[in-house]
Amino acid sequence: MRNRARKNYVIYVLMLLLFGGLIYVAIEEGDRFSHHAVDTLNVVQGSPFAMFLQFLQDNLHHPLTTLLIQIIAVLLMVRLFGYLFNLIGQPGVIGEIVAGIVLGPSVLGLFFPDAFHFLFPVHSLTNLELLSQVGLILFMFVIGMELDFSVLKNKINETLVISHAGILVPFFLGILSSYWIYEEYAASQTPFLPFALFIGISMSITAFPVLARIIQERNMTKSPLGTLTIASAANDDVTAWCLLAVVIAISKAGSFTSALYSVGLAVVYIAIMFLVVRPFLKKVGEVYANQEAINKTFVAFILLILIISSCITEIIGIHALFGAFMAGVVMPSNIGFRKVMMEKVEDISLVFFLPLFFAFTGLRTEIGLINSPELWLVCLLLVTVAIAGKLGGCAIAARLVGESWKDSLTIGTLMNTRGLMELVALNIGYEMGVLPPSIFVILVIMALVTTFMTTPLLHLVERFFVHREEKLSLKRKLIFCFGRPESGSKLLSIYALLFGKQLKKNHLIAAHYTVGTDLNPLNAAHYAKESFVLLNQRAKELDIEVGNHYRVTDKLVQEMIHFVRDEHPDMLLLGAGSHYRSDMPVTGTPGAILWLPLFRDKIDGIMEQVKCPVAVFVNRQYREGALVSFVLGGMIDAFMLSYLEMMLQNGHSVRLFAFDTDDEGFVQRIDNLMAHYPGQVSVNWFEGIEELVTDEKDGLLIMSHLSYSKLSEDESVMKELSSLLVIRRNKSNGKK
Repeated sequence: MRNRARKNYVIYVLMLLLFGGLIYVAIEEGDRFSHHAVDTLNVVQGSPFAMFLQFLQDNLHHPLTTLLIQIIAVLLMVRLFGYLFNLIGQPGVIGEIVAGIVLGPSVLGLFFPDAFHFLFPVHSLTNLELLSQVGLILFMFVIGMELDFSVLKNKINETLVISHAGILVPFFLGILSSYWIYEEYAASQTPFLPFALFIGISMSITAFPVLARIIQERNMTKSPLGTLTIASAANDDVTAWCLLAVVIAISKAGSFTSALYSVGLAVVYIAIMFLVVRPFLKKVGEVYANQEAINKTFVAFILLILIISSCITEIIGIHALFGAFMAGVVMPSNIGFRKVMMEKVEDISLVFFLPLFFAFTGLRTEIGLINSPELWLVCLLLVTVAIAGKLGGCAIAARLVGESWKDSLTIGTLMNTRGLMELVALNIGYEMGVLPPSIFVILVIMALVTTFMTTPLLHLVERFFVHREEKLSLKRKLIFCFGRPESGSKLLSIYALLFGKQLKKNHLIAAHYTVGTDLNPLNAAHYAKESFVLLNQRAKELDIEVGNHYRVTDKLVQEMIHFVRDEHPDMLLLGAGSHYRSDMPVTGTPGAILWLPLFRDKIDGIMEQVKCPVAVFVNRQYREGALVSFVLGGMIDAFMLSYLEMMLQNGHSVRLFAFDTDDEGFVQRIDNLMAHYPGQVSVNWFEGIEELVTDEKDGLLIMSHLSYSKLSEDESVMKELSSLLVIRRNKSNGKK
């Protein structure tokens, strides 16, 4: 083998020498043609190093290099600002928009003009613009696919009133506002009609993607309020984009009469998409409904439909983005197909292309153009009109259709979110020359303010109504958190065992978390539904109602602690694995529990931070109906007697392991218990943990966290015990 390798090296060296020499001879012989050469290359005269530097400089200013450097800078800034804004509880998209403005003339161009002109030379902006437009087409395609028509059908009456009030009221106020703005700031650039229409439409748009993610983060997706808001926003989205298409047609045509041709073609286009393309794609989608992968030919076919649709709408005068949106809307409705397609398109659209759009918008946004008190007053006027029209219009409409004031204000606040969708419309108006630069900047600020205020305003509405809600509910509140779907039903059964018939009188909330970020609403809704199926089936069997709390987070422990603190439950139940860690450090909590992957190493942090009673269920093949045993380590476990008596009152038979002690008070409590529930309690006095090991491996052993900590020093014996329910008492007053 070694000789063969040496032979290969010799052949390689000889080949290099032979053909290297032949190439050199051929080039030298080529000097005979030097008198025919034409001097067309800009060759730097000087030292080889100077020529190398000139070579590097030429490459640095090449259009492709410039574009790549721009992309690097934009992606870094967008990720940084998105992370920072998430830390302060704001949607990441706000940080991404602000990052674009920071890279523009308002910040980078103002404080570091040389760096700004190097990074964004004027001749390079065309490439950035075209690339960002491709990204917007892909993004609008995803937005169309996220639209769920079944939601619209179920809430059509309420959503029509709320969504269209949220368009008509701000649209009217926007047109009214243009009377005070047009003559001074836009008359020299554009006719009144298109200007007024664009001001009106900019007041009317709702950012459906941002709204959907806020609802998802606040666990409102499955609630009646969340469903109504999503449906209203979806209806608003469809109506606003159709209206924007009409506004674009009128603005390009110059008059309403001339625009009728474009509008007529748009109607024909929409009819073809729904009556011809959608049924065809539905049949095709059925083939791929249950497939995890879609072949490249079919993906190319779908993207071809997207591009053709965008091209047609651009040609007939209602913008390519409307065509991309409609292409997404008519995609097959089954979740399997849409999920696979969205996963292929969404990440590259959101992570790569959209930041370029934010950067390009930021290059157009020069806040320094608002350089007079009058312009700042115009900014204040338009922000006020936008909030009053959208928030006020939707809130009052929701109240008129029968919603409470709290829900009405919540709907109005969410519908007032504008974000990215507003920027898309504003850029269209700017490109068409309808919006002057100063008004464009003012409307960008309006979009940021109305989106930024959403989360704080939602907290304010909740705080305002919180005292009233506390008075309405005097039920005991029980929360349980689970990882795997099957463990949720087990935990509910544990609560049913502990509280028996009284469980129906309690307010139960089941919490499940998906660890990660940037999960789109369609996938989140699918995961939420799948996670709670078994649990809800078990709840139906027990004839009790369980609230479902679902959230996507990358900070699991903090999210759980925050949720528990907000809810103030009477007990928190957590699901754990079947074993204990043997690798705990000496300074750690004795016998700390080994959690399932979702909760691994998290129990100590949760127990430390929450004050309510916490129970941890360690499932070792527990079988419902098997023998239940209580472990009482003396009067330190007196609080456990309330759980024991509750089970006895519900008719359960219980085996009681009582620590053999000289405490007469403790012995008297046990004797009273046996006398009050004859035949239901069997008492075994014990002195060591080995006496707790029994033959019934499918039973349940219930003990306090304090007793567990003392008994768990013998790890080998603890592993032999049956399933455990470890309860820690209330930290705040010690009386739970």
